[in-house]
Amino acid sequence: MAWTGPAHLDFRSDTRTLPDARMRRAMAQADVGDDVYGDDPTVAELEERVAGLLGTEAALLTPTGTMANLLAPLAAAGPPGAPAPRLIAGAGTHMAFLESDGLRRFGGVDLLPVAQRPDGLPDPGALAGLLATGTGRPTVVCVENTSMMSSGNALDAEAMRTVAAPVHRHGAHLHLDGARLANAAVALGVPPAELAAPADSVAFCVSKGLGAPAGGLLCGSREYVARARELRGWLGGGMHQAGVLAAPALVALERLPDLAADHERAAALASGLASVPGVEVMRPPRPTNMVMARLAGLSAKACAERLARHGVGVLALPSGHVRFVTHRAHDMIGVRAAVRALAAVAAGVPQDRATAGEDHPRGEAPRRTDGGSLTSSPA
Repeated sequence: MAWTGPAHLDFRSDTRTLPDARMRRAMAQADVGDDVYGDDPTVAELEERVAGLLGTEAALLTPTGTMANLLAPLAAAGPPGAPAPRLIAGAGTHMAFLESDGLRRFGGVDLLPVAQRPDGLPDPGALAGLLATGTGRPTVVCVENTSMMSSGNALDAEAMRTVAAPVHRHGAHLHLDGARLANAAVALGVPPAELAAPADSVAFCVSKGLGAPAGGLLCGSREYVARARELRGWLGGGMHQAGVLAAPALVALERLPDLAADHERAAALASGLASVPGVEVMRPPRPTNMVMARLAGLSAKACAERLARHGVGVLALPSGHVRFVTHRAHDMIGVRAAVRALAAVAAGVPQDRATAGEDHPRGEAPRRTDGGSLTSSPA
């Protein structure tokens, strides 16, 4: 359903950001070539900048983060003709939960969802068991940072190293889905390269909190990125004068420190929502720009629908929570309005049905109930 309410009350995702005047000027004035032939200077500059930001040898611009995550395990499997890999990913990650159909259908990937800890890391015992039962296919393990189903928890470098050690002992490839890695770095006060260092490849998104209109980048070694570039062409991801998209992404990279303001608004929102009777707010160890709240006596879908009537857009999740994501279009006026809206919804819900709002038992991995995605815009 298209959102018709005010932009500052649309909390469904940080992909809802719009390019501002500076980004539009950058698009209009971009120096372009033909990226399929490797001669778009603005794309080359963006790829070099992002590789430097993440401490990798190279980077590849893709139209979306979803394509970057599809290319990631395929490029890790080896040269064309190599067996399709098996992918081990947390059951609540984007790759296992929201991108699984594409990975299986278009990549032939054998996807193995694994239980996750509350912080978003794969369960160590479950991961070890899968790593020990090889099938002769190349193995890729994915970690997501920040962890969406853990309310946007930021994972530090030590957490990444605890996963990287067993993965690399078994000769497997560690992929970091860093769609919101910029948020994690700002929340932890460290360079993004520190968080990316334990991984063999990284998917990085410029179209979420950083605010570019489109684009993801897949980063890794030169050899790995060269394989990904060939695969991108097979998937139809080669864009010609792509500098018009790279230009606003370069502007977006300058705004990485500004994500701290999004986190401050999310913290204020979490505190406000937690003060509403009947509302339970998920509290991750290292919060970023996401807030997940559950209203007793009401399903997530019904809660989202009622909030929409009050002009507040949120995403309903199978866990029974509704998800708020703060971004640069928001301000504290909008945050307070969102709290008032949920308070109004809660006032009309009987509070003696404490578990009626749960869409699945607590502790279970989320399950898709619609045959595909959560919504038309699940990122």
